[in-house]
Amino acid sequence: MKDYLEPKKLLSFLKDHLKESMIDSRIETKKAGVSQEVFHNIWLEVEKGKLKDTVKLLAGLQYPHIAIIAGNDTGESIELIYLFSIYYGEKFKEISVNIKVTLDRKNPSIDSITDLIPGAQITEREMKEMLGVEFVGLPNMHNIFLPEDFPKNVFPFRKNEKGLEELIQKEVEVTEGE
Repeated sequence: MKDYLEPKKLLSFLKDHLKESMIDSRIETKKAGVSQEVFHNIWLEVEKGKLKDTVKLLAGLQYPHIAIIAGNDTGESIELIYLFSIYYGEKFKEISVNIKVTLDRKNPSIDSITDLIPGAQITEREMKEMLGVEFVGLPNMHNIFLPEDFPKNVFPFRKNEKGLEELIQKEVEVTEGE
């Protein structure tokens, strides 16, 4: 592991390297637990084409641990927030780095990061199934949460998704007819 960077220095390092592709950033510091340990969260928003560069920068410091990708349909766009930790497992040094990218709702597509972080495969597949995000280069496209025969154009986490009501109604009719 390279030298530990305090949250402000880490954010400065990321800003220096990402420059204008960083849309927004902030640091949140919270205390928790009986001993009032301090936890740091760095929040970034980057252009979608710079996500992999951002992950590579983190990996150059220490291999980042990915917790999950959170997804949100705003009605106008799809937002993905990649929740990472660096200095994972280092007592009192771990920093959460949360990276937001915004995708076009009509064609939500982004490069997969599984070539850099293989553990991202499960959470990318979840966003593919639930929000309809295409992860270019994702090695395994099979569903893991929804059945394989689930309709391909129905995405349960999308706002105004009409296909779910029809599926539920069909299931109710089948159940009542038995």
